[in-house]
Amino acid sequence: MRRMPVWAVFIGIGLIVAGYLFFFIYFFVNPFSFRWQAIYGDAIYPDSFEIRGIDISHYQQRIDWERLRNAQVKDEPLRFIFVKATEGVSLIDENFNENFYQAKRNDIIRGAYHFFTPDADPKAQARFFLKQVHLEPGDLPPVLDVEKAGTLNVQQMQKAVRQWLDVVEQHYGVKPIIYTGYKFKLTYLNDSVFNEYPYWIAHYYVDHLEYTGHWDFWQYTDVGRVEGIAGFVDCNLYRGNLEQMMHLTIKQETIDSIGMRR
Repeated sequence: MRRMPVWAVFIGIGLIVAGYLFFFIYFFVNPFSFRWQAIYGDAIYPDSFEIRGIDISHYQQRIDWERLRNAQVKDEPLRFIFVKATEGVSLIDENFNENFYQAKRNDIIRGAYHFFTPDADPKAQARFFLKQVHLEPGDLPPVLDVEKAGTLNVQQMQKAVRQWLDVVEQHYGVKPIIYTGYKFKLTYLNDSVFNEYPYWIAHYYVDHLEYTGHWDFWQYTDVGRVEGIAGFVDCNLYRGNLEQMMHLTIKQETIDSIGMRR
């Protein structure tokens, strides 16, 4: 260092600082820049979609349904709500019954989802969900929320998910909706057998969905703001129009067939 000229030392220090700043911005700031914007009140609400919705659980606490039924997202009315129902083989969301009832009472298309626990029997989880959730005509198909693999490898994860889907599909006679994250889909569910199901993908803090496969719903932020809900809420959109989404809902003949099987 003593033999190096002063200007070389300063250039070296400058290069080190520049390299550090590049590394920090590229790996830490850029991937979460949209999240920072959302936290400070500038959430990303994608354009060019008319069917908007949210998903809720006990985390939203007390909801003002009178205000929520008239709420708008990106200047569009709130059309649908997914409600958390169950988790694992024993947990029922404490606000499920109230939220599920209020959604229908306030003329909002509703759906119910099960949070998948990888270390629990998938068939037992499916039966638990079916025992607690009774979908009606006009409701969206049942949803499997799968986002954690636990100790399961790819093959084990795919087998477990298929078992849950098969039990629920046999009961309702419709393909359940698969909810998962963009990266989780590519890592654990990247098999053509899952492409026949309606797909609800979570991908936050981006201004467009990068997933190139088929999808029906997009959860584009977990820090949305909607009238009637005090805190943050997950915001979603449907890819098609209202008529197409209604075609996806459960029909009366499906419910009748369940009654006849019983």
